[in-house]
Amino acid sequence: MTGYARAEAQGPWGRLSWELRGVNHRYLDLQFKLPDEVRGLENEFRALALAHLARGKVEGGLRLTRDTTANAALEVDDERLAQVSAALDRIAQALTATALPDPLRVLSFPGVTRETPQDPVPLMQAARQLFRQALAEFAETKSREGERLAQFIAERCDAVEALASQVRERYAIVRTQWLERLRQKARDLQVELDPARIEQELVLALQRLDVEEELSRLASHLVEVRAALSRQEPIGRRLDFLMQELNREANTLSSKSQDAEMTRSAVDMKVAIEQMREQVQNIE
Repeated sequence: MTGYARAEAQGPWGRLSWELRGVNHRYLDLQFKLPDEVRGLENEFRALALAHLARGKVEGGLRLTRDTTANAALEVDDERLAQVSAALDRIAQALTATALPDPLRVLSFPGVTRETPQDPVPLMQAARQLFRQALAEFAETKSREGERLAQFIAERCDAVEALASQVRERYAIVRTQWLERLRQKARDLQVELDPARIEQELVLALQRLDVEEELSRLASHLVEVRAALSRQEPIGRRLDFLMQELNREANTLSSKSQDAEMTRSAVDMKVAIEQMREQVQNIE
């Protein structure tokens, strides 16, 4: 299922922003984009994601924006500054210059100043906590979509069940009409027929037209679909298999049909099953 979540936090290290995006995928595919400061936590993030997700292509991005207004301690490297000062004195003597060097330009010279390294632990702790927050929101959005998909599939199950009832009712009528037409043809021929042979042929013909077995299996598959929707576990592959079985029974009903109304009901059934199958691809 698709999902999206965003979580932000502000601290001495600057601003952290987690963003999770997920689309449907047959398996679980995790991709992370992390700043260098927390790249060592990638395996930990993967383990957390695996505990909450089963399928989907999920992209996770963490952005770190340093706070330029923060009062980071600035240190002067006295040894480096002495080297730069000595070099400036030699240059001034060689050029007989009298002007003093610009202090700001001296400070900008590489190595003269350095920022005090920050403790990475608070940043990593914040990244972990923020990821859990984003992951919880991501799972919630997927759960809401799952509820909508479950309702959609349940409605299509009701539609397929209603169409199956129509086929069953119509089959009883078609069967009676077919038997009557066959008997009428025998009477029109005005020939003496072996009753036992006629009965045998009727049985064989009705077996070819009988759809009760397909309707029974169809009903059984619908029960399994509804049961799967109530499970608190990944059900995507189970539903995908059930959609194949439902479609198989609908195809058989259509091929056995000797009546326009039954054929139309079977086609409508296949349309509803295909609609379910398309949505099942978005379910874990």
